[in-house]
Amino acid sequence: MASAAPPEAFQPPLADPDLHERGEARALLSQLRRERPIWWSPGRDGGGFWSVLRYRDIVAVSKNPRLFSSAREWGGHRLWDENTAELYQGGVEPSLLSLDPPEHGLYRGVTTPAFTSERLRNLEARIRARATALLDALAGQQTCELVSSVAAPFPTLVLADLLGVPEEDAPRLLEWSNVFVGEDDPELRGTDEHAQQCIKDVADYALKHWRQRLRKPGDDLVTMLTQTEVNGDVMTVQRYFAAFSLYLFAGNETVRNSISGGVLALLQHPEQRRKLVENPGLIPQAVKEIVRWVSPAMHMRRTATEDTELAGQRIARGDKVVLWYLSGNFDEEVFSEPERFDVTRSGPGHLGFGHGPHFCQGARLAELELTVLLQELLPRFPDMALAGPIRRIRSNFVHGLKALPVRLAPER
Repeated sequence: MASAAPPEAFQPPLADPDLHERGEARALLSQLRRERPIWWSPGRDGGGFWSVLRYRDIVAVSKNPRLFSSAREWGGHRLWDENTAELYQGGVEPSLLSLDPPEHGLYRGVTTPAFTSERLRNLEARIRARATALLDALAGQQTCELVSSVAAPFPTLVLADLLGVPEEDAPRLLEWSNVFVGEDDPELRGTDEHAQQCIKDVADYALKHWRQRLRKPGDDLVTMLTQTEVNGDVMTVQRYFAAFSLYLFAGNETVRNSISGGVLALLQHPEQRRKLVENPGLIPQAVKEIVRWVSPAMHMRRTATEDTELAGQRIARGDKVVLWYLSGNFDEEVFSEPERFDVTRSGPGHLGFGHGPHFCQGARLAELELTVLLQELLPRFPDMALAGPIRRIRSNFVHGLKALPVRLAPER
């Protein structure tokens, strides 16, 4: 069965990072969701992909990894991999994002103990100390740029604690994470030579800590990766590097972009911010609304393993299928008044952490980090306001800000 691309002359540029940098994607996705919920989109590499836009269809695909694969042999998880395969994957085993069950579950289980409820309770004091130190450093300032001063360093420091690496290495972790997500943003990625050097530096750094934990195990993620067997086999260096790189990216980007996008939403909706200032008990609930609203990872990709049909649309074996969380999180069939930012919203769960077997392993940790930060930020700066234009990351994958200038106002 061949792909049946719709005949419309209109070809929405969903793969264009400029569309997302301008903040125009959500309105376009809403239009497409009403007109054709499974939409053929051209790819910048000359190919194309099916855009899955409705919540229910995203859930259906996510729950069926046999038919819609994440595995690297089917092309991996991303919108396209052709331009980054050599840079990021050459000689490296696939990460959890590019594995299917049952292999995915086996390797995911290696680090599950790092994210248990008990473990997170034990981490909370350390996470709060990281947040308060960054916010205390802002005392007395009239304005600041919130991404570089809080949203970016905060999760990087927490990640350093989780990995068991020195906190003074956090700026390097942040630089490497920027390269991973900045393939379409020259300001973050830098030159090809810089990106190549960063990948080499990450490999050297990861290998150094691998060797250290083999000699002296600790109580951290790196130890879990180096000291655990899967089906009786120790984890290879290649598989470990893939996991280390994934945690380097995932441990930063979701929280960083949810903080910046969430604070922006609170600044743009002062009546919602006031609710949290007056009733801090709402903050954990508000965090879920923030992740829905921001949708920090805008999509993930699957590949059809056989000819099939989805929501009445024929899809051929080998076709790329892109799950637009940024669309599903604003689906009118699921969310009442989805374009209304409401910190008291309850009801169906958002798709900001994915769905199915690939649901984000660190989701509860991310929620804890966001909760703690807002608990500390809002009492200090209840009247914070925008102090200039924001700047978005140029990306069709991560939904985040590079700059969020704010006026802190008198500290309470």
